[in-house]
Amino acid sequence: MRIAINTRVLLKGRMEGVCRYIHETVQCMVKAHPEDHFYFIFDRPYGDSFIYSDNVTPIVIGPPTRDPILWYAWFEYALPRVLKKYDIDVLLSPDNYLSLKTLVPTVLVSHDIAYAHYPEHLPRRVLRYYRKYFPRFHRKAKRIVAVSEATRKDIITQYNLDPTKVVVGHNSAPTKFKPLSETRQQEIRNDISDGRPYFIYVGAVHPRKNVVRIVRAFNRFKDITGSDFKLLIIGRDAWKNQEFDRELVRSKYRNDIIWKRGYAPEVHEYVAAAFALIYVSLFEGFGIPILEAMHCDVPVICSNVSSMPEVAGDAALLTSPYNAEEIAGSMRYILDDGIRQELIKKAKIQRSKFSWQRTADIIHEQLFLALKS
Repeated sequence: MRIAINTRVLLKGRMEGVCRYIHETVQCMVKAHPEDHFYFIFDRPYGDSFIYSDNVTPIVIGPPTRDPILWYAWFEYALPRVLKKYDIDVLLSPDNYLSLKTLVPTVLVSHDIAYAHYPEHLPRRVLRYYRKYFPRFHRKAKRIVAVSEATRKDIITQYNLDPTKVVVGHNSAPTKFKPLSETRQQEIRNDISDGRPYFIYVGAVHPRKNVVRIVRAFNRFKDITGSDFKLLIIGRDAWKNQEFDRELVRSKYRNDIIWKRGYAPEVHEYVAAAFALIYVSLFEGFGIPILEAMHCDVPVICSNVSSMPEVAGDAALLTSPYNAEEIAGSMRYILDDGIRQELIKKAKIQRSKFSWQRTADIIHEQLFLALKS
């Protein structure tokens, strides 16, 4: 097959959920199928590390897709032309978007439709684009891979899709996430938190990620326990964060809250040296940091909504993301070493259920089915 892949979001320094999914699954698929030729379609200069094998041809077409007008121009004009030029058999569009104009059969990867549940968390022009085009994208796709069963059910319900064309292809965790020796953990704590134990949150700082309540829960945890714990936040400053900025400034424990803005190359070590991960997002299509922590033998506190119970199974403390007091209670509860060890033991079983290679195989099968349908 001559397979084109929309790789426009493969950007160094932006290896969050969608980018991570594309990087890991496409890399597995390209190496597993030397009989196919892959055309990676970028919207700006690319990093050589994203060209995984000799059976990949990289192509750059403009304009760089930085806002809804440019999204439309790229997907509806630039992309169809390049697909025709290279006589592409099938297109994989793994970032929730696709081209409505191309006649090339398309497999769409659907990560989430959070905009339908939390429209207030998006800029108005972006929300208008999503509301207009995301239903069309999902209906146009020949086949759809949803990153979780929760997302699968959500898009089927929201868009009235034929359930038979939607399958699940989970995320997993990068291989660099693994346990560290106690000596190395202490070295990292000495470097990042003055040697103190810390809770960690990894992800964008954005209203849907609920970082405001993490700060409030941490404040409450400190009030009750009087402990020397720190809170480490690692992630880019997204948008609509005025409430978070205010919460951070007025926290009486501001000096115990560390925010490393942007993508940290050492994030896997920061996670592995943490006391626990706190991931209490209001809505997730999957929630990769949950698995990343599990692979590091770090216990997890996460939300009891959307996809997160599916990812966590019985290997995490599930809590309401809407109640800072309850989150703080989970932080106190996880101080018990017996509970921590039980969660780590269960996580070793739970994390084995997710595999990038298995998901890559599912995606390749869907490409074949889309071509034959």
